[in-house]
Amino acid sequence: MLRIIALIIIFILFSMCLDNHKSGESMEKGKILMVIAPKDFRDEELFIPMEVFKEHGYGVDVVSTQKGTCVGMLGGKIEVDKTIYEINPNDYIAIVIPGGIGSKEYLWNNEKLLELVREFYRENKTVAAICLSPVVLARAGVLKDKKATVFPTKEAIEELKKYGAEYVDEGVVIDGKIVTGKSPEYAKDFALAIIKTLG
Repeated sequence: MLRIIALIIIFILFSMCLDNHKSGESMEKGKILMVIAPKDFRDEELFIPMEVFKEHGYGVDVVSTQKGTCVGMLGGKIEVDKTIYEINPNDYIAIVIPGGIGSKEYLWNNEKLLELVREFYRENKTVAAICLSPVVLARAGVLKDKKATVFPTKEAIEELKKYGAEYVDEGVVIDGKIVTGKSPEYAKDFALAIIKTLG
C-alpha cells in the first residue's frame, strides 16, 4: 500500500515538473508587445495575431497611449492596464502595431511610440505594422531603403515613399526583421510572417 502511495506521489511530482518545463518553454519564447490606438484600432489586426502568437507559445502584452477600455472599429473591446510610456523594450522580443483609422489620429505622430520603434530596430528585434500603421515605422525612420506595404490610401503610400521606403502592393512584406501588412484580410498571414522572423 505504501509503495502504491509513493508511486502516486512520484507520478504527481513528475507531472508537475513536466508542466513547469512546458510553461518554461513557452516563457523562453519571449513576449510580444502590441500597441493599439485607444479608439478605432482594427479589431482583426489585434485579435487574430494575438491568438496566433499565443498558439505558438509567445506571451502578449497589449498597450496603448492611455489606460482603460480600448474600442475597435468593429466594436471589439480590450482592457489595457499599461501605456507605451511605461514600457521597457528589454522585456520584449518584438513590437507589433495593428492599424485602423485610429492609428492616424493616435499613433502616427506619437513621439514615444516612434522612439520605441527605433529602439526595437536598433536592437535587431522584429518590428511589425499592418494597415495604416506602417506609416509609424516610416516616420520612425526604419523603412528607409526597405520594401514595405500599407493600406492603399494615397496619403499612406505617399508617407512611406516620403521616408524612403520602397512601396510594394502585396498582402504581407518581410524585409529582414521588418514585417508590414496591407489590410485586415491579411491579419493571420501577417502574424505568421512575424513568427517566421522570430526564428
